[in-house]
Amino acid sequence: MSKKIEVVIIGCGIIGNCIAFELSKKGYKTLSIDKNGDSGAGSTAGSCAIVRAHYSTLEGVAFAWEGFDIWQNWKEYCQVDDSWGMAKYNECGSVMIKSQDRNWRKILEHWDTVGVPYEDWDIKTLSERLPIMSNREFWPQTRPEEDEAFFDERDTTIEGALYCPAAGYMSDPKLSTHNVQMAAEAKGARFMFNAEVTQILRANNRVTGVMLKDGTHIETQVVINVAGPHSSVINQMAGVEENNTIKTRAERHEVAYVPSPAGFDFETNGFQISDGDNGIYMRPEVGNSILVGSEDPKCDTHQWVEDPDQFNRNTTDSQWTAQVYRAARRLPDLGIPNMHKGFAELYDVSSDWLPIYDKSDLAGFYMAVGSSGNQYKNAPVAGMMMSELIEECEKNGLDHDAQPLQFMLPKTGISLDMSTFSRNRELNPNSTYSVIG
Repeated sequence: MSKKIEVVIIGCGIIGNCIAFELSKKGYKTLSIDKNGDSGAGSTAGSCAIVRAHYSTLEGVAFAWEGFDIWQNWKEYCQVDDSWGMAKYNECGSVMIKSQDRNWRKILEHWDTVGVPYEDWDIKTLSERLPIMSNREFWPQTRPEEDEAFFDERDTTIEGALYCPAAGYMSDPKLSTHNVQMAAEAKGARFMFNAEVTQILRANNRVTGVMLKDGTHIETQVVINVAGPHSSVINQMAGVEENNTIKTRAERHEVAYVPSPAGFDFETNGFQISDGDNGIYMRPEVGNSILVGSEDPKCDTHQWVEDPDQFNRNTTDSQWTAQVYRAARRLPDLGIPNMHKGFAELYDVSSDWLPIYDKSDLAGFYMAVGSSGNQYKNAPVAGMMMSELIEECEKNGLDHDAQPLQFMLPKTGISLDMSTFSRNRELNPNSTYSVIG
């Protein structure tokens, strides 16, 4: 069976669906394909859906800050009423502890340049705003099974924290992805689920279509790889992986859930906390719980996954304990539950943990990959940028490699040089090489 479509998008996660929405608004006829049974059922479903502005690069800060208004006004962005309901933005604010693991002064400069509102808290203010938090310094980051002094009393204190009141998180990342699917379909986009791409078809160094596992042949001149942890597999199908300087691979990450300390309503009064001093991040969760994840300190071993269709989705004793015990150091009244609650999901990680938003060496084949762990919050803006890149290259003949697109961020008016996200960039020395980006 053969079909013809203008643009094929491989992957129906949050970024893929935002690209479909933005291209549909420009009048493109798109078909989004996913091997899962619904939008956001892959790695997006396991996203912590945190919306924050602390990135290690100016471009990262500007990109993230641009999206805040969209998340705060999510229904207005989608322009639809989803019968499943609309995901909600929880504006809890973010607290970034001033730690030795990153140059927070540089982030402060980026915030001033971009115009991100913030408060500079000393430890007295931090204790007043979050009385359950210890102001002890735990640097360097360690693991409880390797550090005999892990729970010893510390003499030094952290310097304070940076507070961004507009930060928060989306209530349901999978639902938000379905919302964008509905938005895209309202503009004419089509979606195909339980469908697996097995071939990228090409002729004369140009994409000509894709072949599905069931034998369906879809003719197209444009394919966009937004396949998350499967991105390297799709790039290999297209024959572009080898020539990319920046490559991607799947990494397994765990998050844990623990109850809030007794007598404190963390769900209502807590913050999204980036604790680089301690190697973890936390955010409020429903049921007065706290979500705890790793910020990839050097003491935590990377768990690379060769086959993204085969990995352990359950938490492991050692990593769950490491993350929760670090949380207990920062929140001394935190109870350690007997039952481990949490899950594991895959991140699509690039060589320097910064995304690739780019064309490829194969004409008509584009990539929005290497985005897991720190790009959920950037999805709507990434959709805008990728749609403009495709239009400029396909309709206006832009040679993006020779003359990279300068994408104007609508809210801030800052111009982003898209070479920052190039597949052939040099490794970015300003990256944290972690989930923080």
